[in-house]
Amino acid sequence: MAVATAADDRTVVRSRWWRPRVPATVGYLTALVVVTSIFSVLSDSAQTKVVLHASTNLQNLLNGRVVTLLASALVIGDVGVAWLIMPLLACLLALAELRFGALRMVRVFLAGHVGATLLVAAGLWVSIEFDWMPASVRWSEDVGVSYGAMALIGALVFVVPRRMRIGWAAVWFVGAIGGVLIGQTFTNVGHLLAFGIGSGVGYAMIRTKKPVTRQFTKVEWALLGTSSVLAAAVLFG
Repeated sequence: MAVATAADDRTVVRSRWWRPRVPATVGYLTALVVVTSIFSVLSDSAQTKVVLHASTNLQNLLNGRVVTLLASALVIGDVGVAWLIMPLLACLLALAELRFGALRMVRVFLAGHVGATLLVAAGLWVSIEFDWMPASVRWSEDVGVSYGAMALIGALVFVVPRRMRIGWAAVWFVGAIGGVLIGQTFTNVGHLLAFGIGSGVGYAMIRTKKPVTRQFTKVEWALLGTSSVLAAAVLFG
């Protein structure tokens, strides 16, 4: 009986050893790596077709292709950029999942990605209807992870040390405004909107959830710093 128990214990230890602490992060990054790897071997014309097919542009949304709201978060149009930002994104996702939990992290990411996309689409539709923008913008490419990432950056206001909350929110809000003024594209506006959505979620949690009191570990500080690099690259890259 003792031998059997020891063997059972070893089985439990092994099963826990390989199980990731951040399963949502691992799952999403694995999907991004697979999609990017396949995307990278396609011809230029095929890549263009994939991007346009997955894009959350106004034309696709008006045609009822709501699946692009999810598909667009798996396609990064520039392969070189994709390989550069995925390690940074992994740090942001891991920090958010460690502090929020997998389900809340996914919810915040999707709220920013989908919410900002729909708000931008509504603004583009109005602009086209009133001839403030050319009709060709209906077919603009709009894929990537930046909206979801900026939502998570905003939501981190809930978990950063209390003395940093105002500074964290103010720095990235000013940065997002600066991105709009410098870039002057609807994508820059989407980054600002996504950050606003994430910050709203973060401050709502401050008011309704039990405050986070556990101090950041050295690893989490490193993840936070790397997440800041990603946010700066998204806003000004």
